[in-house]
Amino acid sequence: MTEISHEEEEKRKKYIFDSMAPRRQKHILKKGYEAWDPFIKPQDPIDIRKDVSKRTTQTLVSDFMRICDPETYTNEYGRGAFELCLGIIDKDEKYIGMFEFACWYKELLKKEGKLE
Repeated sequence: MTEISHEEEEKRKKYIFDSMAPRRQKHILKKGYEAWDPFIKPQDPIDIRKDVSKRTTQTLVSDFMRICDPETYTNEYGRGAFELCLGIIDKDEKYIGMFEFACWYKELLKKEGKLE
């Protein structure tokens, strides 16, 4: 596959943008035309994305749910675990921050003797 020059890529981007409905164009302009990349490659489907341990999100969440206390488990709890798992695997900064905070907080509570 041949490399596309920056000028050619800009022409293609403009052509795609000009071909869109005005409502969609407005949405892109609101977020910033320069930041918009119509050539982003799609991510792997959720069911085949894997973490550094080569486990899928389904495997990780299933393993986690097996150790959960069934008395405290709710659908929201499960959705939260899945969302965090997916965010970490996708390396989304929001979820990485949530994970690191939770780890830090757990250690803090252990140090203070408030968690076993």
